[in-house]
Amino acid sequence: MSALRILAIALLCIYVLIGLAIYLLQESLIFLPESLPDNYEYSFNKDFEEHSLIMKDGAVINALYFKLQDSRGLIVYFHGNAGNLARWGEVAEPFVDLGYEVLISDYRGYGKSTGSRSEKKLLSDAEEIYNFAKKLEREERIVIFGRSLGSAFASCLSSKNNPNKLILETPFYSLTDVARKLFPIYPAAWLLNYRFENHKYLRQTTAPIFIFHGNEDEIVPYESGQKLYEAVEEQATLFAIDGGHHNDLAAFDSYWEHMKSVLIDE
Repeated sequence: MSALRILAIALLCIYVLIGLAIYLLQESLIFLPESLPDNYEYSFNKDFEEHSLIMKDGAVINALYFKLQDSRGLIVYFHGNAGNLARWGEVAEPFVDLGYEVLISDYRGYGKSTGSRSEKKLLSDAEEIYNFAKKLEREERIVIFGRSLGSAFASCLSSKNNPNKLILETPFYSLTDVARKLFPIYPAAWLLNYRFENHKYLRQTTAPIFIFHGNEDEIVPYESGQKLYEAVEEQATLFAIDGGHHNDLAAFDSYWEHMKSVLIDE
């Protein structure tokens, strides 16, 4: 056997092994949960209630409801792919300062939340959370907010419901689109069990859409968010945060100037 043929076979084996690893490890690549004991006590600077929501299959989704008298409305917030509510609960506080109540929840396996994950189950959970939100506030005063991974649940919900508006922070066109950019030599559409096709959801959304994306995002490329915007640009507004990365948009004054224009000035 020639050396060239041996090299070709070796490279093929490496290619297949890496592809197999991507397929088998995709759950741990997409989701980065941190669990919390059931007796963990949250502590924040704003008034809140803790809720345990029972899903259709018996899974428990832990949620925090930041309350406010005489609010402008309710933000239903879906967070990113890492951590849990002990950290993510803090993102609610500046929105409370803007006059909004906030309902934010963990995903299955995150914090105190339980249950096995699948795309279908996660999207179903989001619908149950939204149904709970409609018990707290009239739907015409509800804002759906999705950050990073959370943009999938926010986008899907907005396609099936009638919120006041939809806000997406560092969203992706689809999870397949992101995977293609990270692993360009692999057939991402075949490897992924999670597709989260935001562009399809948004095309069925009637609410105004506002997209915030840093132009130096190293996790979800700005181009992916821009591509998503271009799919629905007639009803969407894109706020490009100059110099913004994936996890620091709230540190930019321009981010809050635009956010206030969306939540207060409109």
